[in-house]
Amino acid sequence: MALTPRKPVLGLALGSGSARGWAHFGVLRALKEAGIQPDIVCGSSIGALVGASYAAGEMERFEEWVLSLGVRKVFGFMDFNIAGGMLKGEKLIAFWRSHFVDSALEDLAIPFAAVATDLHSGAEVWLRKGSIADAVRASIALPGLFTPVYREGRLLVDGGIVNPVPASLARAMGADIVIAVDLNADIMRRHMLPLDAPPGAADAGRDTGPGDEDAGPVEQQELPLDDSNQGQGWMQRLQSSVKGAAAWQGVAAWRQGRANEPRPPPVPSLLDVVMTSVNIMQMRITRSRMAGDPPELVIAPRLSHMGLLDFHRAREAIDEGYAAAQAALPALNSWRL
Repeated sequence: MALTPRKPVLGLALGSGSARGWAHFGVLRALKEAGIQPDIVCGSSIGALVGASYAAGEMERFEEWVLSLGVRKVFGFMDFNIAGGMLKGEKLIAFWRSHFVDSALEDLAIPFAAVATDLHSGAEVWLRKGSIADAVRASIALPGLFTPVYREGRLLVDGGIVNPVPASLARAMGADIVIAVDLNADIMRRHMLPLDAPPGAADAGRDTGPGDEDAGPVEQQELPLDDSNQGQGWMQRLQSSVKGAAAWQGVAAWRQGRANEPRPPPVPSLLDVVMTSVNIMQMRITRSRMAGDPPELVIAPRLSHMGLLDFHRAREAIDEGYAAAQAALPALNSWRL
């Protein structure tokens, strides 16, 4: 019996990657220009945030706001906290509720779902009902950075912990063809430079582009230590103390007569260690998950030059996402989408 031809259902899986996730805007713009409209959208962590804006019809307004972010504005959204994570994340979600649509997920014109992780059981949780803002807040709760979210009897954290690129969720929602956006494919290139490489070698040849006075990587800027903001001051003092301890170890080695020996690489800050560990974990999990159920197309922007907290470098990320999508989309020609 012959099967009746039908148009394939196209699913889009937007991956995790913190600030690198602004690249999803570039991918979505390239898809739109190519006349490709996903029938299903799902996202993990930052992919859930951008994907929700697309499914709610708010992408252009949200992208415009993201492009206006500078270092000071980013820090303005950081509501420092002690218990559960450094940031509560309430300022960002409150901003979303007051400036963008916060309808129920099940009412969106484009089917959408976000991924979170049950902190107690380690189970993957698919969020398909209820408030957009609440679902996104749970999906972006990166452990150690954002506090977990209590929802329906579960304590939820970042979806990237269990499913960084949720191609499997898109498939479960009915997608025949899955386009996956992997923000972690290129991250190890940043850590594979020779130890004697000059500072900034990973960024060589890249133009950060015009911007306001806040442009440039966070770690290269001298932010004022304002004791009125106890959280920010605490984090800066902690990082300074870690770097100071590393410097003192070098002095101690010199005093012990080992000054002519090759020096070990500098000890990274506490935040660098945590964020790099998250990078490695998500890259490994992504490879494993996609090997089990490979998407039909993977778009992998080159984003190793961006840190997880470089939210103010949106222009770079968006351009990289657009370029990666343009290069990958010809592979879909045979599907006649």
